[in-house]
Order: sequence, then C-alpha cells, then structure tokens
Amino acid sequence: MSDSLLDIRHLNKAFGGLKVTRDVSLKLSSGNRVGLIGPNGAGKTTLINLVTGALQPSSGEVWLLGENVTTVSAPRRVKRGLTRTFQITQLAPNLPIGRQVELAIHERDGSVNKLWRSVDSFQKVRDEAESILHTLRLGALIERSPIELAYGEQRLVEIALAMALRPRVLLLDEPMAGVPSGERQVVLDALETLPPELAILMIEHDMDLVFGFADRILVLAEGAVLAEGTPQEIRSHSAVRTAYLGGEA
Repeated sequence: MSDSLLDIRHLNKAFGGLKVTRDVSLKLSSGNRVGLIGPNGAGKTTLINLVTGALQPSSGEVWLLGENVTTVSAPRRVKRGLTRTFQITQLAPNLPIGRQVELAIHERDGSVNKLWRSVDSFQKVRDEAESILHTLRLGALIERSPIELAYGEQRLVEIALAMALRPRVLLLDEPMAGVPSGERQVVLDALETLPPELAILMIEHDMDLVFGFADRILVLAEGAVLAEGTPQEIRSHSAVRTAYLGGEA
C-alpha cells in the first residue's frame, strides 16, 4: 500500500480540442515540500483545480489518503484533508481575522450549524484560533480586519484559515503574489512555521522562494511534465534553464 497522502495519476484535461493537462502524475508524502513551476499558460492552475475538485479530469485519477477522490466534491476533499489557498486573497474585508479563523474551525468540526449557541461560548475554538494566529506571527493583529492589514499579512491570514481546517495536504497558490518586497520576509518566516509533517505543493513564480522552500520541483510546459527532480537537478536541466529559468538559474 502506498504511503502517499496525495497521488495524482495520469491526469488529462481538455476543453474541446484544447488539451491543457497532459498525463500529469505526482505523489506527495508526509513532510514533502514540492514546488510547481512553469510559464503562464503551462497548466498549473488547471492542475490545482483538478486536484481540489473544482474541475473534473477528462481522464486520470486523484487519490487522497489512499482513497480515490476523483469524483468527490471539493468540500468533501477538504473534509478529507486537502486544503488550498488562492492566488488572489478571498478574505472578508471587514471581519476581524480572529473571528474568521474561529468560523473556519467551526466549519471544520460542524459546530457552525449549532445556531442556538453563541460563537463566543466556544472557548476551545477561540483558543485554537489564537494559537494558529500566534504561530503565524499574527497574534497581535487578532482584532484587526483584513482591510487594515498589509498585503503580506493578508496572505498569512489565508494560510491561517487553511490551517484551521487541519489539512494533511496544503496547496499554496502563489503565496507571494502581490506581496511588496518589503513584506516578503514576513511570509517567508511564516512558511517556516508550518508543521513539518504537512505535505505542501506550492505554485510560485518567485524562483528564489521555490528553490529555497522545495525539496522537489515539478516543471510544467504546455500542460505536460517537462522535468521533475531536486532543486539542483532542475537548475541543471538544460531545457528548464533555457525555457523557464534563464539568468536566474
């Protein structure tokens, strides 16, 4: 039996005659840090949408914790341990971040439907929310709303919401997108606090971040896997260097 938490098997996706995902396979085990890179139009976001259930593949399978979830809905995949962040923040702009994390925890454990109880009566939920935010170095901002935060801090709130769902596999969709250079270290430091047993797949255009974070990198080109290997192997791969990394290699 495979010890993979996430097992993507020969995924294909076509929109009419346009093939955007071509026979992509990938495995993630506990503790893996995998980077997913490639130029715009390579099929990265489509692949993530197939993995999370936002899209159904034309063929191939997605296995999560040993179960075939290819036809399982996105919310049920979250319940089974697969969580993602988004390239563009999707936070409630005026709701304090502490309350947003609490609501995510309530959603996870089903207590959000217990309307006869005040949200404030759930001390354990409040304590867990505070713990998550403190871990991500957002504890001092718990009463602040996203609209009051720097963009890098907003990205961290998204990660906090994802962690509130207690994922086994976390998909980070461009965590540095839109983050000003002066706020980047905040995000980098927070990524280091994520649980070591968590399996993470990160889409990112920032090559410095990918090569510093990932222990394995998958390169997509025109929907297919161009290369897969360690950061050093990818740096040395001639086709990757020529087509995607250029001078940064």
